[in-house]
Amino acid sequence: MSLLTVQHLQQHFPVRGGLLHRAVASCKAVDGVSFTLGQGETLGLVGESGCGKTTLGKAIVRLLKPTGGSIRFDGHDITQASTSAIRPLRRHMQMIFQDPAESLNPRHTVRDILEEPFVVQKLGSKEERRKWVLELLDKVGLPASGAEKFPFEFSGGQRQRIGIARAIALKPKLIVCDEPVSALDVSVQSQVLNLLLELQREMGLSYLFIAHGLSVVKHMSDRVAVMYLGKIVEMAPSEELYRNPRHAYTRALLDAIPVPDPAKRRERQLLQGDVPSPINPPAGCAFGHRMKHPKWQESVGVDLALREVAPGHWVQPCPCCT
Repeated sequence: MSLLTVQHLQQHFPVRGGLLHRAVASCKAVDGVSFTLGQGETLGLVGESGCGKTTLGKAIVRLLKPTGGSIRFDGHDITQASTSAIRPLRRHMQMIFQDPAESLNPRHTVRDILEEPFVVQKLGSKEERRKWVLELLDKVGLPASGAEKFPFEFSGGQRQRIGIARAIALKPKLIVCDEPVSALDVSVQSQVLNLLLELQREMGLSYLFIAHGLSVVKHMSDRVAVMYLGKIVEMAPSEELYRNPRHAYTRALLDAIPVPDPAKRRERQLLQGDVPSPINPPAGCAFGHRMKHPKWQESVGVDLALREVAPGHWVQPCPCCT
């Protein structure tokens, strides 16, 4: 049984205007996303900025209440669960945020930050919590003396380690990693990524790993889902997707990966035009519309739900992109 099952998930935000501030339109940040995630598996989620990756992650851990569709976590339907009903489940699903400087309370010491999950879930005595905090710091490679310091006294990589320690404090089953290394130096990125892999092996964690860099996603993920304008356009095992991309948008993202050899030349499919507005998305294939593909009109009215074209390899059956 899958740990996480997402079906036709929608997250729409009202766009208000006029004197009465009424809803005049809807921003379709996530529009019909479906996937599963198994225990101990990592699903990478990639796409351009504004495609809905972070919104999807927040909806899954119920920081946002979905507009439509369903989310089943560990056998529980949490789509419309109340705050009181979902609180016991929160210890099993956590999130690592993109900017560690913004996600850590600057007025709290590291001890306060790491003790808070235990306090909220009413776990342990004061002495036990102090012991658990030191164990968490050791697990993420930080000294015990750091417990009495404030977040601003640490480097960016160290602050992200504090964020990781907070996420694993309650021994969760699922962690949504929202671009956890994008704000870090390249040398520090590898350290944090290796830490995440080590914790996954040790604790059996499942990751939804959101990122821009496809090379990072390939290193981390068992499967990769490519998202464009609120929809998943392709999903496949990591090696299969990088070896045999089927959707034009996936190929364009792979072509954008820099080659470390300046003498090597290759043909690239350059992304043209602008991403359509999620408030008024085009009919048919949004990527074909952006690229002004001559076959785009053929995609209007076509069912673009993902189809399996090879074992575990799903792609949008678009006449202009596949």
